[in-house]
This record gives sequence, C-alpha cells and structure tokens, in this order.
Amino acid sequence: MMEYLHTMVRIRNIDQSLAFWRDALGLVETRRVDNEKGRFTLIFLAAPGDVEHAKETRSKEVELTYNWDDEEYTGGRNFGHLAYRVDNIYETCERLQKAGVTINRPPREGRMAFVKSPDWISIELLQTGDNLPIAEPWASMPNIGSW
Repeated sequence: MMEYLHTMVRIRNIDQSLAFWRDALGLVETRRVDNEKGRFTLIFLAAPGDVEHAKETRSKEVELTYNWDDEEYTGGRNFGHLAYRVDNIYETCERLQKAGVTINRPPREGRMAFVKSPDWISIELLQTGDNLPIAEPWASMPNIGSW
C-alpha cells in the first residue's frame, strides 16, 4: 500500500510565503512545527476541501520548510509543479491577480493556468469538469516568464 502524504517546498520568508500560499491561493494551515534543535519551521497547508482529511491523516498537504539559517535556493523550475483543481479557473486567476500574483500561463482555453510562489515553485491550476467558455481578458493574454 502506498499513500501520498505531502510535498515539501523550501521557503526563504514565512510572511511572503503565507501571503501567497494561504492568503492568495487559499490553502489552510493545518499544523506548524518549530524545531529549535534543527533550526527549522514546518508549516503544513491543505486545500479547503482537504483540511479535515489532512488533520486526520496528515496527508494531502504542502509542507513549507523554513530553515532559520539563511540559504539560497536555486532551480525551482526543475522541481516541476504542484497541481490543484479549482471550481472556477477565471475567478481563481482574478483573485490571484488582485493579490499581486502574476499569471504566468493564463487560462486561455478555460481550463489551465500556471502561477509561481515567491520561491519560484510552479503551480498548475486546473478547472474542475469541462473547460469554461473561452473569455477575455484570458483568451488573448500572453504568457509571462516561465511556468
């Protein structure tokens, strides 16, 4: 038997990262561990629909790892991406834009978009069910940067 537990992403600034993952993207903090001996903080987050499951099983989470001693992280793109299903791709992208998040790959076809966290982790957003009808400003919006 194998069960997915979590994905770990190293972060450099807790406040910036929570402003993205929690406040803009909408994930919910399920638990936090401060380890003085190891000099790190672990912050676990889950999608709103997975919060109770995550609290019960400690699975379906993103683990943000903050090392207290500053360290430069490179190569976030070679990690790949995290993917989340959303109820309305257009509303989600609009909410993220209003929070100051760049939509790197807009949902031109009403189905898929990519954004990046403050630590350059790519996040794929996928429309639940069928594609939404093609709509502006998304249909003609260009890609920005890499995703």
